[in-house]
Amino acid sequence: MSPQHETPAPAGSREELRADCADCFGLCCVALPFARSADFAADKAAGRACGNLRTDFGCGIHERLRDEGYSGCTVFDCFGAGQKVSQVTFGGTDWRRAPGSARAMFEVFPVMRQLHELLYYVTEALGLAAARPVHEELRRARTRIDGLTRGSAESVTGLDVNALRGEVNPLLLRASELTRARVPGRRRNHRGADLMGARLSGADLRGASLRGALLVAADLGGADLREADLIGADLRDADVRGADLTGALFLTQAQLNAARGDAATVLPAGLSRPAHW
Repeated sequence: MSPQHETPAPAGSREELRADCADCFGLCCVALPFARSADFAADKAAGRACGNLRTDFGCGIHERLRDEGYSGCTVFDCFGAGQKVSQVTFGGTDWRRAPGSARAMFEVFPVMRQLHELLYYVTEALGLAAARPVHEELRRARTRIDGLTRGSAESVTGLDVNALRGEVNPLLLRASELTRARVPGRRRNHRGADLMGARLSGADLRGASLRGALLVAADLGGADLREADLIGADLRDADVRGADLTGALFLTQAQLNAARGDAATVLPAGLSRPAHW
């Protein structure tokens, strides 16, 4: 077992940050735009419902998204923002029954997603034993952000999320540094590096900083990525078959969904093996 994780975050905190489509009004299928590309089979403007959205807010091609040309949908993760907007901000009243609320609901959703993503990272940092010196500040940050997510639609859309991210990021960076400092040996620094298509098969990247690194189509097959910081790393089409991601820091389900792995890829606790691997 990797030594850096302590007792999991309080019950309910993780679940709150998992998408629950059954309690959402299909917001990602309406509020967000997408352009016809390798990820989406058709153009869709923000605020217009996807043609595959059913009347019950389910997806009509959910089981065939990749086959139908909508692989972009399979890698999206709202971190639970959809149900927060649907059930908390708008009290369970959907945009079809209350068309007058549609615009506000669609404007709140992308902001709420960013807030929930921050909550996800802060919650993970609170589970890192080595980051205990910054736990108190992280707890305060989590309480503050959680409070912001429970505000009115107007207060949420009026937030400066970039400024908030700028306040929280130093805490996440410190949590990462404290945790990776316990990894023996030399730790590589590839923060923000352009590693698109890089040949890193079997590379020793344990405890490395890959924060914001461009790893599109990189070959990471069999690489040792234990305790590597992957916050914001672009893993689209990256080959992680046989890679060891045990204890990888700030890795999200969306990043895994965008990569190419297999049954031999070792995943961090709390994340699931994508169905298309």
